[in-house]
Amino acid sequence: MDFQSKKLINDPNDVVTEFIEGLIENYPGLQYLDGFPEVKVVLRADVSGAKYDKVAIISGGGSGHEPAHAGFVGEGMLTAAICGDVFASPNVDSILAGIRAVTGPMGCLLIVKNYTGDRLNFGLAAEQAKSEGYKVEMVIVGDDCALPPPRGIAGRRGLAGTLLVHKVAGAAAACGLPLADVAAEAKRASEMVGTMGVALSVCTLPGQVTSDRLGPGKMELGLGIHGEPGAAVADLQPVDVVVSHVLKEILSPETNYVPITRGSRVVLLINGLGATPLMELMIIAGKAVPELQLEHGLAVDRVYTGSFMTSLDMAGFSISVMKADQAILDRLDAPTKAPNWPVGAEGNRPPAKIPVPLPPSHSIKIEKTLSRPEKLSPQGHILETAIEAAATEVVNLRDNLNEWDNKVGDGDCGSTMFRGAVAILEDMKKYYPLNDPAETVNEIGASIGRVMGGTSGILYSIFCKAAYAKLKENAESVVTAIHWADALEAAIAAVSKYGGASAGYRTLLDALIPALSALKERLNAGDDPADAFIISAEAASAGAESTKHMQAQAGRSTYVPGDILASVPDPGAMAAAAWYRAAALAVKEKYNTA
Repeated sequence: MDFQSKKLINDPNDVVTEFIEGLIENYPGLQYLDGFPEVKVVLRADVSGAKYDKVAIISGGGSGHEPAHAGFVGEGMLTAAICGDVFASPNVDSILAGIRAVTGPMGCLLIVKNYTGDRLNFGLAAEQAKSEGYKVEMVIVGDDCALPPPRGIAGRRGLAGTLLVHKVAGAAAACGLPLADVAAEAKRASEMVGTMGVALSVCTLPGQVTSDRLGPGKMELGLGIHGEPGAAVADLQPVDVVVSHVLKEILSPETNYVPITRGSRVVLLINGLGATPLMELMIIAGKAVPELQLEHGLAVDRVYTGSFMTSLDMAGFSISVMKADQAILDRLDAPTKAPNWPVGAEGNRPPAKIPVPLPPSHSIKIEKTLSRPEKLSPQGHILETAIEAAATEVVNLRDNLNEWDNKVGDGDCGSTMFRGAVAILEDMKKYYPLNDPAETVNEIGASIGRVMGGTSGILYSIFCKAAYAKLKENAESVVTAIHWADALEAAIAAVSKYGGASAGYRTLLDALIPALSALKERLNAGDDPADAFIISAEAASAGAESTKHMQAQAGRSTYVPGDILASVPDPGAMAAAAWYRAAALAVKEKYNTA
């Protein structure tokens, strides 16, 4: 049965900012940008972007993996870490703030774990930074060895082996190498490492209940670091057996994920997932080293053991094996002041600090003030009704979405969508120019981008931006149903282009693509627009339900076994169908009462 977890926290919404405040009180070499709660960036206290004469190394991602990533900020490793909400990718503005704060003339390297949300947000931030004149390169790390190829568009997940890439890149940058050379060393290191994880328990997000997905006497093999189910569930075995299995999977010649053969020199990293005692981690290390030496014929040159990249309070571990040569060993042995790198760090408790101000944006934009019209036009009234109904439906669906997502993802789809819906309802009362549909859609995207993290946030921001651009092409004062259909089509195309998904991939598009098809068909047939939207909403609901029968090819569900997916619809598709249907029903009712 599920039960409320016990956490030593205050407000669950404040855990990341309070963690950062505690972190910088412990270590003298760290600071943070004064942008809470939207911007959560930890950076070296001795670095100022404009004056920094080395390549900046920037990484980050969702929180909940501490000490990663902020605990590895320090001379000789990361220059800055961008912290998202728990298990949610940081937003583009946070990443841009980090780039601007620490990047000098030598440029910066973004090291990104291979998750869709991280790729999208860091990728968009990189493009924006380049447009502002910064030199930016990005290396994506996918070191997961648990699942056989192919993995659809998602690819191999980024796991604890990413930390070894951080160290190699940080040491190369500290030597003063140019950006291209630092990026090349990081990319090479990323291709040399493989990782696999094992869990004895599931993790619990702050403020949520603990799941009983993994029963007594069971363990999960090949899981990620966001609480998603593993590749397989097995009976708990002695650690010798488990370690042997994990190493065989990493070094498997069938998958050939790492270029390690008998006689190779390797580095071993034993990583605790949050609730594994150091005693057990040392037992694992003690079994892994002779296994690598005797069974696989490898020379183990370095061993790092501890909890480096965790999954909140999950009991379990991951093993990373990296092929090493003298060049990589020299980078790993190079000095660093990153507080949680296993060789330790110098320094005492710092004095009280004043946060570093947020750097100014270099973007050129036309500043304009938007506000709600004093009097709404008939079109404005209908638009307000539709937005309110759609957002309210998402608010009411939060718990159901979280429940579905707990089974096929990281359990926060409902909470993420809820934050966006609440922001939309609040902002609509003050800022939305409801008599201008295009600008209103643009403002919805701005609301979403401000508060929604992870993949959902960036995808809906892209969705709104594309719809806005299409609506702006319309020179007429009134936006017709045909115009809305064209905007929906443009939005779907943009989400597919940048997210990589299409029909049948088990995503929100499996609700929206059928809706678009039905809408265009009925409008072309001459149906009343309100009726056409109702019919298209039914198609959206049917499409969302049909995701139960689809094998995921995008997002974290890619890593979930098919028998689990078959019992649960895609949460993102269900959310899209719900808000679309609520908006359609509200518009229909508005027309009937007009």
